[in-house]
Amino acid sequence: MKFNVRDIEEAAKELRYNEPTQELTRLLEAPVADFRLPASLTVTLRHYRAGSDLFFQGHVDGKVVGRCSRCLEDYEFPLNLNFAFVFAPHHERAIERAIEEDDADLSYYDGDEVDVSPLLREQILLALPTRPICRENCAGLCPYCGVNRNVVHCECREERGDPRLAVLKNLKLHP
Repeated sequence: MKFNVRDIEEAAKELRYNEPTQELTRLLEAPVADFRLPASLTVTLRHYRAGSDLFFQGHVDGKVVGRCSRCLEDYEFPLNLNFAFVFAPHHERAIERAIEEDDADLSYYDGDEVDVSPLLREQILLALPTRPICRENCAGLCPYCGVNRNVVHCECREERGDPRLAVLKNLKLHP
């Protein structure tokens, strides 16, 4: 979503819109498609100006489909993300504005437009789980027959230990 800098006033304005997810979907497809996003996510955004700094804060909602890394089944989970961005004019960067710990969400803008979509996409990517798991107690796939152990109880005997060391089981110790 692009905003004209001159249209952002000191009085806060709120808007609700749908953020397209085509770019995010493209990034998430290769090399492994762990997540599927809806065509758009709902964004509630509040924006205002304080001097030459522009403030954006809001919330992103939507349903994401993940592929469990244990059982390979698809599962749906809600994406509920709060965000806050501050944009300062690019010329202030040259003045070596002191960046404090609280300024981690500080970005700079040039010209008459500010685009919050790239920062929003970044925040959405960071909010996704690093390892998608459908539920904490997911039993996953059987390493021998490949069935989903959440659905079917297989009769495979589970060997513990490193198979490369199996030959050591046959050694006899002499007293």
